[in-house]
Amino acid sequence: MTHAAPVPPDDSHLRSLIEATADAVTTAEPLSSDYAGADAETRAAVDEEVRARASDLVALSQDLHAHPEEGFAEHRSVGALAELLLAHGHEVTVGLGGLDTALRTGTPDNGGPHIAVLSEYDALPGLGHGCGHNVICTAGAGGFLGAAAVAERLGGRVSLVGTPAEEGGGGKETLARAGVFDDVDAVIMLHPFSHDIALHPFLGRRQLEMVFHGVGAHASAQPFMGRNALDAAVAAYQGVSALRQQLPSSDRVHGIFTDGGARPNVIPARAALLFYLRSANPDTLRDLASRITAIAHGAAEMTGCGVELHWDEQPAYLPIRFNTTLAGRWSVNQQGTGRKPLPPGIVPEFLTGSTDLGNLSFRMPALHPMIAVSGPTVALHTKEFAEAAGSPTGDQAVVDGALGLALTAADYLADAELREAVHDEFEASGGALDVPSFFD
Repeated sequence: MTHAAPVPPDDSHLRSLIEATADAVTTAEPLSSDYAGADAETRAAVDEEVRARASDLVALSQDLHAHPEEGFAEHRSVGALAELLLAHGHEVTVGLGGLDTALRTGTPDNGGPHIAVLSEYDALPGLGHGCGHNVICTAGAGGFLGAAAVAERLGGRVSLVGTPAEEGGGGKETLARAGVFDDVDAVIMLHPFSHDIALHPFLGRRQLEMVFHGVGAHASAQPFMGRNALDAAVAAYQGVSALRQQLPSSDRVHGIFTDGGARPNVIPARAALLFYLRSANPDTLRDLASRITAIAHGAAEMTGCGVELHWDEQPAYLPIRFNTTLAGRWSVNQQGTGRKPLPPGIVPEFLTGSTDLGNLSFRMPALHPMIAVSGPTVALHTKEFAEAAGSPTGDQAVVDGALGLALTAADYLADAELREAVHDEFEASGGALDVPSFFD
């Protein structure tokens, strides 16, 4: 008897989750702010600038959506972004920090506070903009243009930094190590999602390749002369599966076999696995890595094999450190567009992934809210989400998000008490972390 198709999972848990979330969203109050931010005249000037650029921003978003490019290969995308900025009078540098598709522009350095708006524009293999980076890119561009119009009068500085290869490449960390953010005081960006959320957790993530080395032998004639690397890999995989019972609910480990031998009648001399490890804070991610390391060495020992562990071919991702002070201003600014950014805990926090923005959030205050482009049941990294990112709701998110980012940047530059509170919260959360050496 054969089964041509997999048995579909029961969706009762998902349905109950959707119902409970819908009820919670209805009654939730948006995040508020204790700070005034920019004055009415400044806010009006920002609004006017963003509205004037709205059609250009939407056109760029649609163009990026129609021509997706994967990380580190976003040459057309960064070129289109640069053209938009040049058309509106801003000098642009393409290629910085060792990355050909990174971009930077900004207002003159006047010695005042410096906030950077971030844009992402890489797409997913086979899914195009299934994470909505066309929205991220263009909302960021609009946020910069709106804030740049008032930065000089506010005595501050605003930049736009285009950060390549968020999808696994760690472009922000590469740029940070190259000093691109050394003169930046705070960073802000947004991410499209199924809900409007002022603060939503993203998990830290590390990558681990386990390569087991055994001794090849004929599996029938002389099996006693072999040391089976595939057995070691299977034991490691099962060890990780058993470990999941004892992990915190926010931790995630998922892996695949990338090499298991060539023929059944030859005992494999090599086998390999690739894992992603995720956790909600840097310390628990470091502990998880330690426990997975022990499993790998144990699997090698019990099978008589050797093992090589290759960590983080691309930079590790840290979780996002919240800054509720910045998020409060974002929430207030988005409410003016008719949106209601939710506080944490309303939408289940396990509905999340990882982002290299987390690495910057442990260097300086950072904002990474979610903006709705789809219905509540559509997941990131799906064909359906890619469709939503290029739909009229995605276009509206570009304009609303650009205005929210521009106003939040203006608030930061205009309000000294707000800035002090933003940085006090950052210091109270632990201050700047030495990110490159954290997992050493």
